[in-house]
Amino acid sequence: MDQGDPGVSLAELLAAFSLATDLGLGQPMEHLLRSWRIAARLGREAGLPEDEQPDLFHVAMLAWVGCVADAPEVAASFGDDIAFRADSYEVDLGGLPGFGFFLGHAGLGRPLRQRLLAAAVLVGSGGGRVVRGIQGHCLTTATLADQLGLDPRIAVALRQFFARWDGGGVPRGVGGEQIARTVRLFHLADVVEVHHRRGGVPGAVAVARARRGKQFDPDLVDAFCADAAAFLPGDDESYDAHELFAREPVLARTLTDDELDAALVALADFTDLRCPSRAGHSRGVADLAGAAARLLGLPATDARTTYRAGLVHDIGLHGVPVTILDKPGPLTATEQERLRAGSYYTERVLARPGTLGRLGAVAALAHERMDGSGHHRGVSGPAIPLPGRILAAACAFRELVEPRAGRGPVPPKQAASAIRAEVAAGRLDQAAADAVLAAAGAGPANGSRRRVAGPAGLTAREVEVLVLIAHGAATGDVARELGIAKKTAGTHIERIYTKTGASSRATATLFALRHGLLDPLDL
Repeated sequence: MDQGDPGVSLAELLAAFSLATDLGLGQPMEHLLRSWRIAARLGREAGLPEDEQPDLFHVAMLAWVGCVADAPEVAASFGDDIAFRADSYEVDLGGLPGFGFFLGHAGLGRPLRQRLLAAAVLVGSGGGRVVRGIQGHCLTTATLADQLGLDPRIAVALRQFFARWDGGGVPRGVGGEQIARTVRLFHLADVVEVHHRRGGVPGAVAVARARRGKQFDPDLVDAFCADAAAFLPGDDESYDAHELFAREPVLARTLTDDELDAALVALADFTDLRCPSRAGHSRGVADLAGAAARLLGLPATDARTTYRAGLVHDIGLHGVPVTILDKPGPLTATEQERLRAGSYYTERVLARPGTLGRLGAVAALAHERMDGSGHHRGVSGPAIPLPGRILAAACAFRELVEPRAGRGPVPPKQAASAIRAEVAAGRLDQAAADAVLAAAGAGPANGSRRRVAGPAGLTAREVEVLVLIAHGAATGDVARELGIAKKTAGTHIERIYTKTGASSRATATLFALRHGLLDPLDL
């Protein structure tokens, strides 16, 4: 792989991912970014050294990511995991109030008998199951920090996220100034941000004082309450997080292409932890879609975009409760709508910066269909670029060959037959499905043994040439770009015109658009 600069920093990537985490917490997007700004302002007032400010940012962005790791356990004990986490901001989870909260949410949403059983299990274990889940959360998040190549002290801080000033959190006995200052700052900011939105400055001050010396560092509470309005965002305050990153050298460093791929793989794996049956799904879709894109001759940049879009296509599922994702029976109409919203969330989470916006636009097409029956936009035919068509076929195939709630994995041959049926029904693109099945070792979508080809029988090389001439490249430009003789380039163009029935660059471009070989936004 090359070591190019895709123009995105790790800070920007984590900021985008934090928007998905917000959804999983039952909070509006940018909750964690606003919490970071509060913590950063308070940190400067409280004497946090400037060289620790980047650590504070990483703690704020990652502290809650591990909630996806124990989402299945939370759902098993407390029902809707997103609603549970949203409600948890209202209560100090230490001591009897915390135990009362857990008890009140035990088996929520289930029949009375199951609720009583869940409560009995909670009481009988003394809350041990909850503690073990929290410990797993912390360890998993620290592992992600290591995978992203962050300073080891950030992983150490993340392991303390569920510690309390009074020592009553997890790990047991860790409290007071043993807790990293970055964690203590974020503890306070995370909670007061929610209460400020709901109750203004008085609400934020009240919750800070109520938990002073318990969950929160008393000195930080005193500093905050002395001038709370100065630390909290004003009603008319706006800021661009990406501009703030640009001012901080540590946060502004952009990733190489390989570093971005590695970071996206790590975040994809964490996304899939949200549902046990989906482990490895995003990575599998990405590998399959990337291979299919190369088989179809997409330019290297488009093939890489297709691969990356596969890694992040399910990031929006952080906003969908596990009770829906892992439901063994049919979904209700309301549940179906919440599931469909996952694609919308994916597009919104990845809207900025531009590099991620391009990925988000493709990733959000994973569940669209050629006949317009997909979601979330319901687009069809020419409106779906080839990377999106490939991604849709790859996701459909992987969904079949992986286990899901209520069923085991479908054998590859049977899954291939199902994909062919989708092509015949006009829901999946023929060329994209051919390539996906070939990449999966399951043969082309029409069941033949012919070589995978693009629309109108275009070869992979001819697809490359068509994309170039559609973007205005002359014969000589095509030759230089692909490292071939000018005469060979001319032969490719002639064959393209013959196969597609085009008589000019304009009609060839229209053919490319109709068959998804070009993204209209690129023209």
